[in-house]
Amino acid sequence: MTFEDQHEASPARQQERKRSDRTLLVVSLFIAIGLVLVTRGVLTSVTGDERADLPSTIESVLPVPDAEQALAQSDVFVDLAPGLTGVLVIDGIEIETVNLSEVQTEGVEPGEQVAVPVVTVFEPGNFTLTYAPSRDGPIDRFDSGTHRVDVIFWPIKDGRERARVYTWFFNVV
Repeated sequence: MTFEDQHEASPARQQERKRSDRTLLVVSLFIAIGLVLVTRGVLTSVTGDERADLPSTIESVLPVPDAEQALAQSDVFVDLAPGLTGVLVIDGIEIETVNLSEVQTEGVEPGEQVAVPVVTVFEPGNFTLTYAPSRDGPIDRFDSGTHRVDVIFWPIKDGRERARVYTWFFNVV
């Protein structure tokens, strides 16, 4: 191949390169836009407890407020700020609350399970309320549809007279 042959073939190769560069540029642009949109979505999304707009006296609740796919056997859980206690009202039924420190533990061998009644359990060390639906309890499972939970809570030292209420809903599939 002579110098002239190389010189004549060169513009065709340059044209090919320009076409592939344009394609590469378009694909790169789409990938960059996609990455920017995904990053923006992650940074601006509000989920979980942030979405719930919980009062400062409640640290977290489960199922998450407005949850769309809670399970029929989901526990209802409320993590209160230190120094608070309360009761759960689920679908209009106030569930009795038992202080875990008052559950009878006499005669229980080390490592043996303690029988806890099927009611709301208040754990005074963690300031949590938990209700697990059970066949023997007032609510055995959550039927499909929307359910309402009211947590009535108050400072332990002041008593229920100073109670406040937080309400949320969740959906069972």
